[in-house]
Amino acid sequence: MPETARGIIGALFAKQSETLAKPGLAARKLAIACLIAVLREKRPLDDSFNRLALAQPHAGLAERDRAFARAIALTALRRAGQIREVLAHFITRPPAAPKGDLDEILLAAAAQLLFLRAAPHAVIDLTVDQIKQDRAAARFSKLANAVLRRVAEDGPALLASQDAARLNTPTWLFASWQAAYGEETAQRIALAHLDEAPLDLTVKSSPQAWAERLNGVVLAGGTVRLRGEGRIEDLPGYGEGEWWVQDVAAALPARLLGEVSGKAIADLCAAPGGKTAQLAHAGANVIAVDVSRQRLGRLEENLRRLRLDANIVVADAATWQPDAPLDGVLLDAPCTATGTIRRNPDIAYLKSPADIEALSRVQTRLIENAARMLKPGGILIYCSCSLQPEEGRAQIDRLMATGAPLRVEPIRPQDIGGHGEWLTHDGFLRTLPCHLQLSEPGLSGMDGFFAARLVKI
Repeated sequence: MPETARGIIGALFAKQSETLAKPGLAARKLAIACLIAVLREKRPLDDSFNRLALAQPHAGLAERDRAFARAIALTALRRAGQIREVLAHFITRPPAAPKGDLDEILLAAAAQLLFLRAAPHAVIDLTVDQIKQDRAAARFSKLANAVLRRVAEDGPALLASQDAARLNTPTWLFASWQAAYGEETAQRIALAHLDEAPLDLTVKSSPQAWAERLNGVVLAGGTVRLRGEGRIEDLPGYGEGEWWVQDVAAALPARLLGEVSGKAIADLCAAPGGKTAQLAHAGANVIAVDVSRQRLGRLEENLRRLRLDANIVVADAATWQPDAPLDGVLLDAPCTATGTIRRNPDIAYLKSPADIEALSRVQTRLIENAARMLKPGGILIYCSCSLQPEEGRAQIDRLMATGAPLRVEPIRPQDIGGHGEWLTHDGFLRTLPCHLQLSEPGLSGMDGFFAARLVKI
């Protein structure tokens, strides 16, 4: 090969290496890969992030860069409706295919400019580099440059006039909340999803002492709430097994069983194990049942760290039966998890009405089998982290209509820390993401949960 050609090729490789080494570019590429996994491939964000962050070319990223990539992806998903409307204001003619990863790259860039307060020059420069490296998108690099400059200059003013609640919520989902809770509450639910959720811990003892040590606050039932900064594993008490992560709403259903010390309790669909840990710590003889051996492996790891014991059973809770009737059953049914969008904004893009219908059938089988596990006087707690009535109250109505030998035991305010506003008029638990408003907005909110307490006749 002539020396001139070698020189040209060498210069090209040097230029590419220089571009790849630019600070912040690798983190942004990981964020784009995560957005593609969620929006195109319909994969959960957490699983995708964990998989992609360990694979090339993202392996070896510093913890700070990983956190930044995750923040970009979460913000882009949480605010996708607003961002797309702003971008559409400046892109009068949508780019024609093929366009590679252009849409996701622009979504991530605008998220940084509009909501993460990143420096416009750095964002635009790195975004144009990303687009130039994408063979199918490269021809749109000048367009992207011009559009993002307009987003940085004029985008904030456009945000002020937007209906953020509706824009960032799929139409079918917002309509379902309107029908279930009314327009005003649907708006409040959707707006609550736009704020990053704080970190809730269930502690083994001394909630106030742990709140002071971790710079948090104590909530109903002794949950300790933090601002969620830094790695969970680095917090005091993690390695010693003094607490576990569990949203304040998710900690309520296990408490509805009352005094469980020495009693035989099944935790159905138990993984990852927060409720199993609660029951075991309270002295129950817990049987943790889940169909996934892999998920139960995580549950066993959590129990070992917490120094707690449970009988682990790999089985389908829709057909499994205990050797003897039980004192209590806690069924946290698999659901669309729309009550956790505040923590998992990808759910809004992964679920559909068809999922509600399919999961409702699964829930029906589970609750009917759970009812057969109880001894007379035994308690069944049915719960789901869904805002959809089909996955909550409708399941109880359907079960009771079959003539099952159960009666509803209304939940009382004193059972849930005195929060009567979290109960329906007929004694069911119904928390919403817009509940639990504290003086500091960053410490407000909770997951959406439904729970019912039934007693075997």
